[in-house]
Amino acid sequence: MNAPAPAPELSGTQSAILAAYAELIEEVGTDDVSFRLIALRAGVGERTVFRYYPTRVDLLLATSGWIERTIFTRAESDSIFDVPIAIREAMEAYDRRPELAHVVAETAMRGVNGADPVPHRAEFDAMLLREVPALGDEDRRAVVAALCHLDSSATWVTMRRELGMSGRDIADAATWAAEAILDPIRDLGAANGSPS
Repeated sequence: MNAPAPAPELSGTQSAILAAYAELIEEVGTDDVSFRLIALRAGVGERTVFRYYPTRVDLLLATSGWIERTIFTRAESDSIFDVPIAIREAMEAYDRRPELAHVVAETAMRGVNGADPVPHRAEFDAMLLREVPALGDEDRRAVVAALCHLDSSATWVTMRRELGMSGRDIADAATWAAEAILDPIRDLGAANGSPS
């Protein structure tokens, strides 16, 4: 399985532009932010913003990737059976910064400019191979797919927007679902001497 390519290193100017845009998204949304306003907030010229991000789509995708890498970052889990806790923490983080969670959810599926629709897929797969080697390939892919789906800003947005759930209920539901996926394979891991 190929790991996603690392995000390109950003210059200080690029980071300032993306941070400024993220701040403005939280203040006024994505539609009402001009390149001029972003440039003023970032302390650069408007042409500089256009040089790095020629279109609004380029800017939005780059900002989404930056948000995912800097604001919604989290420590990796030591065990696949710790992933429900990490998912809970992710849902709580999205709830604290809902405008940014919406941006990440709306752009992550495009998979460009650093936005990765399944950023923890390789990590989940490696942990399952290590901790539950008796799990067949098809079952492992299904577990990884389910965990990746739960571990996403899109899941948070769907539960919040479409189902009207509160932040606490979203975190509880996502955690419960992840545990329900992992509980049936917990004994397979324990039988192989893996932590559970």
